[in-house]
Amino acid sequence: MNSEITCFLVGGAVRDRLLGYPVSEHDWVVIGETSESMLARGFRPVGKDFPVFLHPETHEEYALARTERKTAPGYSGFVFHASPDVSLEQDLIRRDLTINAMAMTGDGQLIDPYNGRADLEQRLLRHVSSAFSEDPVRILRVARFAARYAHLGFSVAAETMDLMRQMVSCGEATHLVAERVWTELHKALQERHPVAFFTTLRDCGALKVIFPEIDALFGVPQPAQHHPEIDTGVHVFMVLEQASRLSAQADVRLAALLHDLGKAVTPAQHWPSHHGHEQKGLPVLARLCDRLRIPKTFRALAEDVMAYHTHCHRARELRPETLVDFLHHIGAFREPNHLQAFLLACEADARGRTGFENRDYGQADYIRGAMRALQQLDNRDILESDLKGQAIGAAIRQQRIDCIKRYKQAQP
Repeated sequence: MNSEITCFLVGGAVRDRLLGYPVSEHDWVVIGETSESMLARGFRPVGKDFPVFLHPETHEEYALARTERKTAPGYSGFVFHASPDVSLEQDLIRRDLTINAMAMTGDGQLIDPYNGRADLEQRLLRHVSSAFSEDPVRILRVARFAARYAHLGFSVAAETMDLMRQMVSCGEATHLVAERVWTELHKALQERHPVAFFTTLRDCGALKVIFPEIDALFGVPQPAQHHPEIDTGVHVFMVLEQASRLSAQADVRLAALLHDLGKAVTPAQHWPSHHGHEQKGLPVLARLCDRLRIPKTFRALAEDVMAYHTHCHRARELRPETLVDFLHHIGAFREPNHLQAFLLACEADARGRTGFENRDYGQADYIRGAMRALQQLDNRDILESDLKGQAIGAAIRQQRIDCIKRYKQAQP
C-alpha cells in the first residue's frame, strides 16, 4: 500500500474478514486525493462512471471517496461527486447495507459508523440510509446476500423489507435493465442457497415484476399423488434447492428452476393436470430469455430440460426409437454436450417433491449406461458405404436403435 495516501479497506473484504470468510479481493477508498494526484503516483485509471484506479504494484482497486445524487429513475440515474473534501463517512453512507458500510485501516482497526458489525452479529441485512430506495439494483443485491448467507441464519431487517416493498410499489423495480438483472441472477445462482434469492424477491413483491414467469407458478396445483407439495411454485423452489445440492453449476440450477414454466399457462379448468406443459412452456421460456438476454448456453440447457425432462423420468419405459431421438435432440451425440448437466437438472426435478428428496434417480444411470453402449458403436461401414445424404443419417439412427434394443434386453 502506498504510504503517501490515506486509504481504507472497504466493502466485502471487511465484511467477510469479520465473518471469518476467505477474502479474495481488496477494495480501497482513498481520502483527500484527486484523479491527477493518483495518476502522478502511478495509479492506472479504470473507472468509467467515477474515479477508480489500479495500484501500480498490487493491481488492487482504489476509488476516490465520493458522494452521489439521484437525478433520474433506475440504477444509472445518478451523478457522482468525488473530491478531496469527501469524508470516509460520507462515502460509506451511500452504500447499500450496513454490513457493507464498514472500513478498516491498514493495521486492522475497524471503522463502523453505521453499526455494521452489530448487524453482522445479529445476522441482519439492513439498509444504511433512505438513499437505498434510489437504486433498484439494491433489491437484487439484498436478495443475493440473502442467498449467500442464508446458511448462517441471515434475514432481511423488517424495515429494509418494508422499504423494498415500497420501492416495488412505486415502480422503481420496473427500471431495472436486463444486463444488471442477469448479472445479479447469475451471481445468486452460484451462491450457497439460491432459493433465498427468489424467496426474498417474492416477499417484497419484486418476483412478480422481475420474473413474472416464475411468480405465475404460485397457486397453480399439481396432482397430489405425484406432487404432495401441490403448488407448482413451491415445487420449482424445491427443485432449485435439490439442484443446488447436486451441482454448483449455475446453468443446471437455472434450468431446474425454469423447467415447469409451462404449467402456468394450463387453463384452470384442466387443473391439476398439465398435459403438454413441456412444449407449452417453450414460448414462455423464450420470452424470459429474450427479455433478460440470458446467454445461449444457459438457454439451450433450459430448453432441453423443459422439453425433455419427462422423457428422462420415463427413460426405462421409452421405446428404443424414442430414446435415440430424444438423445439426438438434446445433442448427446455431439462433443461437447450438456448431457450430464441435463441429467442433474432432471434428477433435481424428481427429488424436488415432498417426501422424494432422498430417492434414488436410477433413470440417470440408465441413460448414462445407454450412452456408454452407443459410444462403442463403429459406424465406419456406414460412412464408407454407397449410401448418400439422408440415407446415411437414417442408417446411423437404425444402428443406434438396434444398440438400445440390445442394451434394454441386457438390463436386469
